[in-house]
Amino acid sequence: MGNLLTHDEYVAIAAKLEFPTQAFIDGSFRPAISGKTFETTNPATGKVLAKVASCGPEDVDFAVQKARDAFEDGRWSRLHPSARKDALIRLTKLLKRNAHELAVLESLDSGKTIYDCENVDVPETIHCLAWHAELIDKIYDQVSPASDNHIAMIVREPVGVVGLVLPWNFPLLMLAWKIGPALAAGNSVIVKPAKETTLTALRVAELAMEAGIPSGVFNVLPGGGSEVGEPLGRHMDVDMVSFTGSTETGRRFPRYSADSNLKEVTLEMGGKNPAVVLDDAENIDRVAAHIVNGAFWNMGQNCSASSRLIVQRGIKDELLKRVIAHAREWPMGDPLNPENRVGALVSKAHFEKVCSYLEKGQKVLLGGKAKGGFVEPTILDVSDRDAKVVREEIFGPILTVLTVESFDEAITLANDTEYGLCASIYTANAKRAIRGSTCDPGGYRDRQQLRRGRHHNAFRRLQVFRLWRPRQRHPRPRPVHQNQDHLA
Repeated sequence: MGNLLTHDEYVAIAAKLEFPTQAFIDGSFRPAISGKTFETTNPATGKVLAKVASCGPEDVDFAVQKARDAFEDGRWSRLHPSARKDALIRLTKLLKRNAHELAVLESLDSGKTIYDCENVDVPETIHCLAWHAELIDKIYDQVSPASDNHIAMIVREPVGVVGLVLPWNFPLLMLAWKIGPALAAGNSVIVKPAKETTLTALRVAELAMEAGIPSGVFNVLPGGGSEVGEPLGRHMDVDMVSFTGSTETGRRFPRYSADSNLKEVTLEMGGKNPAVVLDDAENIDRVAAHIVNGAFWNMGQNCSASSRLIVQRGIKDELLKRVIAHAREWPMGDPLNPENRVGALVSKAHFEKVCSYLEKGQKVLLGGKAKGGFVEPTILDVSDRDAKVVREEIFGPILTVLTVESFDEAITLANDTEYGLCASIYTANAKRAIRGSTCDPGGYRDRQQLRRGRHHNAFRRLQVFRLWRPRQRHPRPRPVHQNQDHLA
């Protein structure tokens, strides 16, 4: 467990934390213009952690103006690439220096286990920012083929003012995935963290200022979707919005764009992801470990969670025996105890939603109990393929098992969903693996032997990296010299 501290040490860090509670605009903390606040709570205990500034449309207008001023005067957008790189590298060093504090802050605010915060969220946040920092001085513009009398150049320019709307399931990591490319490209950003999980975004903004990122470039507005998210989406002076969250909310942002300035919108939304295990799969114990991690990591609050296990009958019993054994090795309890792998769901409302999928009469192979914000890792053997537990995104630690007879039936069932984010296939037959992956409409695929993490991080980077705006300059006549000897 590497750099993990003891439970008592994490509790001591938590007791000493000073929570950031105000919006961060133009390089300083300030209350919401309305003076309103909202309570943020610890999902594991239900206790109030702090009262946080509840921003509104007037705060959005103010932050957008400051971000626009910063962009137009070039304090960051026209800063030398090596200087932007140095500032982001300094930020990663500050994040490393404050890693334990950030991990505890993330755990307290979201219910995530300290085990995951220390081993995944914080180090991957640092890695993502460092990756984009190093990329800054390694991307080159292009000169496209043209006639001898013309020059056609493709120049990458920052988009401008970018709104970044975060989900609550990975507050730090989603922040990094969005600000990494946005700041690397030279944009000014306005971050709208989820109302449930605002604290780490505010702390990172403070550290960014300490690292030398100029005022007005990195702004954070806590608040609700209708008070902050929608005004960002509709704002005439916001050039782009990147949203990660629910499908229902994500659908609104293209409408906001259409109703305003046709700003560019990138979306990453929900999933109901199948893990297909064929009867020729090898190393079943490792397959089972992947399935358990895919289904129960972060309490299943993961858009790419493998929430549908589609298994051929011939291998089902052996696989489920091992899946259940691995799932029993994920203890549930106090998120600040590094021995625990399952923490609390993010809020009371979400806990109640997940519990609504635990109905009477289900064939429960493991778990099925829920109390006080915690839901046990649960495995359900389901025969009704139209059951809501099969069709709907649960976003909780519930794995449904569906039995099939053949490869073709498995692929058909995998694709029988309105979602298309992620899919997995486990087989020893390369021909089946290739055929299965090409039949799937999902955004990317896992393969047996691949670890979750880096490969799908790259997908998200590709998705948001459009924050660099390629522009092809109009061809300009090249001067033609009568005597070109001096060019030799």
